[in-house]
Amino acid sequence: MALSCTKRLFLVFALSYAIVPIAGKSYYDILQVPKGASDEQIKRAYRKLALKYHPDKNPGNEEANKRFADISNAYEVLSDSEKRGIYDRYGEEGLKQHAASGGGGGMSVNMHDIFSSFFGGSTMEEEERIVKGDDVIVELEVTLENLYMGGALKVWREKNILKPAPGRRRCNCRNEVYHRQIGPGMFQQMTEQVCEQCQNVKYEREGYTLTVDIEKGMQDGQEVVFYEDGEPIVDGEPGDLKFLIRTARHDQFRREGNDLHTTVTTTLGITKPKEVRKFKGEGMPLHLSKKKGDLYITYDVLFPTSLTEDQKSKIKQLLE
Repeated sequence: MALSCTKRLFLVFALSYAIVPIAGKSYYDILQVPKGASDEQIKRAYRKLALKYHPDKNPGNEEANKRFADISNAYEVLSDSEKRGIYDRYGEEGLKQHAASGGGGGMSVNMHDIFSSFFGGSTMEEEERIVKGDDVIVELEVTLENLYMGGALKVWREKNILKPAPGRRRCNCRNEVYHRQIGPGMFQQMTEQVCEQCQNVKYEREGYTLTVDIEKGMQDGQEVVFYEDGEPIVDGEPGDLKFLIRTARHDQFRREGNDLHTTVTTTLGITKPKEVRKFKGEGMPLHLSKKKGDLYITYDVLFPTSLTEDQKSKIKQLLE
């Protein structure tokens, strides 16, 4: 039994030693947008995340409720040009000092008021009609340590960016219907394409670093989405950048769902060869939950090629 306890202690150590506690994420990371995001990008990111983590969709889920509160707080700051400017220059401490001096009404935020005012009576039909660029899907290999403890990965990203270019171009074209009189009491329905004149644009390649937040217990196939960070498109919104989680191979442990499996090699003793013991609640944390899966240890007995007299005596005592 001492061996089992030692193994469990080793499990905690092995899955913990490489992880450094992550400092508080920036408001941009919380909303999963780049620092230079436009107001529209911030609104759309808030819309999607708030719907995903709303308490009504996640009853009794404390982790989801906390995420919803963080998302609402981040949007409350980044949607206000004055607060966003202070935050960009001085961080959260600057916002606290600004609030203490009587500016901006303080840091308190009613997340349900923000949600209600944002979504009050609206639908997503208009958003669905907007032309979008292609989504970019990247498989991201994540260590078992990061999936066990949670963490953050830095990823270098290069993509096309739309930049202003000399000249004008036709844009926002649409078909308009009008009626032309062709005789007394006779009208013909006509369709005409009407376009606006917009600034010309060009594509330029740019690179930057993204911070990908890895939540405890994330499963293979789950996505971390950066809204509007996919391929851009002229006269539309960029697609999304989606990181697809893949668990990296581990030297000691194998993951199956929320359970962990490992093999311990021990010398000849009272443990049966290939015996499997289950340790309830010692496996992987469940995503957005305080529960854990189970740990299964398979004991592989190493048989000696020869025995000392003392070992022979102890075995004889056990068999009697």
